[in-house]
Amino acid sequence: MKNLKLKAARAAHDMSQAQLAEAVGVSRQMIIAIEKGDYNPTINLCIEICKVLDVTLNDLFWND
Repeated sequence: MKNLKLKAARAAHDMSQAQLAEAVGVSRQMIIAIEKGDYNPTINLCIEICKVLDVTLNDLFWND
């Protein structure tokens, strides 16, 4: 399942995939894979992404 919430939050902060990847210490390809739903990130990576984007885990990773 695609993570459109992550893509929207990243866009709201005017960040590219590369900028987010650099901010959390992963590759751009990993951010792409997370957004496409091809990779299930670790909880630590989820937390780092949330910190950078100033959102909660529920905001980005909870399925409605």
